[in-house]
Amino acid sequence: MFKPLRLLIPLALALSLSACAGGAQRLDAAGDVHTLLTAIRDGDEATFDRHVDRQALRAQIEARIAVEAGRAGGNDEMRALGALLGPALAKAASEQLVRPQVFRGVAEYSGYDPRQPLPGRVAIAGSLRALDNGRVCATRAKDGPCLLIFTQTDGVWRLSGFEGEIDMLRR
Repeated sequence: MFKPLRLLIPLALALSLSACAGGAQRLDAAGDVHTLLTAIRDGDEATFDRHVDRQALRAQIEARIAVEAGRAGGNDEMRALGALLGPALAKAASEQLVRPQVFRGVAEYSGYDPRQPLPGRVAIAGSLRALDNGRVCATRAKDGPCLLIFTQTDGVWRLSGFEGEIDMLRR
């Protein structure tokens, strides 16, 4: 009777340790996410730059804009023009979009009011989800889709992806 129980104990221990690892990862990331939110709120370009993987974020935004430009309504010639000009327009747009002022709107959409104190590290960790690939994502709702993706490089969690609607990126 106790033999099946002895087999379940290591399994339960392994599951709880993996949950703790995800929790520790989220808590670790939450400190850098808080720093990024502070930089966004304060318009601090230098701190924002240290907590953003501009190359990864620009590439992802450019790809999404180019796809949307290629899918734009209209006749075949307009879609072809969008596909041709999309990458160049996307690159120019991404240069202007990866800025604290732009991401302030995304933060506000996520529930951060610049007139209120930012939530602490533990509260931010609660809104993060550990992903299988070692990254974490911020969601608007507990079980909602990922909005912002963070990747750890050189000991710092950096914003590396944006999964929200492109029109959220406004100044």
